[in-house]
Amino acid sequence: MAYKSVFDASAVKSEFENAGLNPNFVPVIWKHILKNPSCRRWDEIPSLPSAAYSLLESKFKICTSTLHSAVNSSDQVTTKLIIKLKNGEFVEAVIMRYDSRLGICDGKPRSGGPRSTLCVSSQVGCKMGCNFCATGTMGFKNHLSTGEIVEQLVHASRISVIRNIVFMGMGEPLNNYSNVVEAIRVMTAPPFQLSPRKITLSTVGIIHAISKLHKDLPGINLAVSLHAPLQEIRCQIMPAARAFPLEKLMNTLREYQTNSQQKIFIEYIMLDGVNDEEQHAHQLGKLLENLESVINLIPFNPIGSLSSYKTSIDMKVTKFQKILRGTYNIRTTVRKQMGQDISGACGQLVVNLADKISLNSANLLPDIEDLRI
Repeated sequence: MAYKSVFDASAVKSEFENAGLNPNFVPVIWKHILKNPSCRRWDEIPSLPSAAYSLLESKFKICTSTLHSAVNSSDQVTTKLIIKLKNGEFVEAVIMRYDSRLGICDGKPRSGGPRSTLCVSSQVGCKMGCNFCATGTMGFKNHLSTGEIVEQLVHASRISVIRNIVFMGMGEPLNNYSNVVEAIRVMTAPPFQLSPRKITLSTVGIIHAISKLHKDLPGINLAVSLHAPLQEIRCQIMPAARAFPLEKLMNTLREYQTNSQQKIFIEYIMLDGVNDEEQHAHQLGKLLENLESVINLIPFNPIGSLSSYKTSIDMKVTKFQKILRGTYNIRTTVRKQMGQDISGACGQLVVNLADKISLNSANLLPDIEDLRI
């Protein structure tokens, strides 16, 4: 029979209830696994009812995925994890290390210290077909289960203490809605206990899913991969945008903001000669006039011969940022490029197997969230 991950929350809790076992034992099991990375057998977990051991042995595995390799970038700040799933497919997750003390808040250095953000995947491949993104070249293969999503955090936690999660890896999270929602609920509950405000979910703009997201996951951050201020350009670089007209998307975002009372992050990839001219900056500023947002400008990361796009020059990016800040008073940041040399940067996630494991100390950077803009 096919074993499930013990981190498939609904499945394991349902089995416990059906067997007359208290499902409150499940977080205890998770905690032991997290604190004991070498745990391989169920009988190593103490103080469970005897019936729990036979149930776990017959239906669940501690992890259904394995860490195939972990590769560090040359600056030791980024680690790309290649994870093998039980069906033989691979997904990637990326650990990015920051130091919050390098940021400024109200003119003073922030308190805190080193921290790590984990970029997780929600699917093998992606059906959105964004033609500037390496994952899109894979096509769509399958959804990840709740357990397979959570296990990325489990594997990463054995390398670095994870404080933030961003759903910006392989796949469109809102196309795997139920499993992503359940995974986030696991991540924010014991023993992980991540704050919802430390979790960001990125989407190309799946309108019907955004409409119910705040009710299902209050408090998390929403990031929208907008990438163009006009529907025509969006459709050119993001074919899936045809199903989500820009006007309807903006109405949905305003409604989401009314309900959530949270700022929305706008992701905007800078493509030379496509969406990076001054007119595009003005169009974007006007589009977002009635939305409380933070814009993150993303330098395009080359994907070899897979794309004809070029990266916008620094002068264009700076001018674009100045227009949005100065003319429209919109907080606008430029994403720090991390992990390019290991194809772990934004838009570069497509499985390229490696057998190196390199987990040395890192030189930390300020997280973009910690900069005073």
